[in-house]
Amino acid sequence: MTLRVLSLYEGFFAGGARILHSDVVAGLHAAGEQSHGVLSLSAQARRDATVQFAHDDPRYRRLAGAGVEITALGGTAGAKPMDPSSFGELDLYRAAEAIAQADVVLSLKEQPLGLLLALRAHGLMPSVPVAACLHRSDPGHSGPALGWLREAAETGLLTATISCAESTDAAYAQHLPFGLDRRVVRNGIDIDVFTPEADPADGAALRVRLGIPLDAPVVLLAARFDAMKDPGLFLRATARLSARRPDAHFVLCGAGMRPDNAAFASLMTDAAVPADRVHALGIRGDMPDLYRIADIVALTSAFGEASPLCLLEGAASGATPVTTDVGDAASSVAGFGLVTPREPHAIAAVWESVLSERGRLREAALAARAGLSRGRMIDEYRAAIEGLAERRRLAA
Repeated sequence: MTLRVLSLYEGFFAGGARILHSDVVAGLHAAGEQSHGVLSLSAQARRDATVQFAHDDPRYRRLAGAGVEITALGGTAGAKPMDPSSFGELDLYRAAEAIAQADVVLSLKEQPLGLLLALRAHGLMPSVPVAACLHRSDPGHSGPALGWLREAAETGLLTATISCAESTDAAYAQHLPFGLDRRVVRNGIDIDVFTPEADPADGAALRVRLGIPLDAPVVLLAARFDAMKDPGLFLRATARLSARRPDAHFVLCGAGMRPDNAAFASLMTDAAVPADRVHALGIRGDMPDLYRIADIVALTSAFGEASPLCLLEGAASGATPVTTDVGDAASSVAGFGLVTPREPHAIAAVWESVLSERGRLREAALAARAGLSRGRMIDEYRAAIEGLAERRRLAA
């Protein structure tokens, strides 16, 4: 029998957790043993100084194209998660109907659990196993959603957690009751999508479009404009490397990473970065191409990271990951990436050392490709879902 699985999304907007979970859903749905659907709590999001509509999101389009049924409620996702009291009667009935048709429910992060608490309060929550898929290493920054997670676990509404990193599991464990089913499924990526440059002409054409000289070294930051990602630190390090390597160019992409974002423009001014060598591109649909022209994929995050996808995607494309020591980032790039202190001079010095050893480090990144594949991750999610469904069958 085909298992019916419903994933709950707070909304469709740019972010690593949504990229990864959508990859899992598409992969499992395509295999045919499980039938997946998505219930989004919102049809649009206002985040990271950007309005993002669900139907424009690449994850939405990919899932829809793969035949995954997507239902969106009428809310608007924002900086704060949707409180259980914010859901109207019609949304609750639509959600209850969708959940009742599922054998297993997966909550993408803890924020959608507010909907399930609202359903239970109104006597509408079906008896279905629920797993929260967790992607942070700082639960305290989840706001009220952490309390919803704790309440759902303590009252039996939540059946299990699936964390993307050991640091995530350890961070959340102190907020969860003893004995709750907790699993760790490490992140993986599609190495058929994130590949090294096959035709140098393609990379040359992209550089021309962006205004980057063909022989210029490129440092890439793929992150949204958020204090967690600390774009200000990246820009200060950029200014330091620019003084040493005036040929270097810097690409930033992600929600809010645009010159017309006043807060971003202010950081640029404060860092005194040469504007002609910084390319702030905002949300992009050509990330594989951007990774291929990069020499370094950087991460300057201050907190919250678990197992950042950008480091794996960049490495699979031939770039060298350089990251601050957050979450499982250091262990995820062991052997092919470098870890740096959170200080502009130190970061710039590591970037410069990578550029001086570019050939050797590129080979190390490409040699790690096989171990970064999403195949193992999808197999482990499949087993976890089957285990939850079996538990429900035995309890019936």
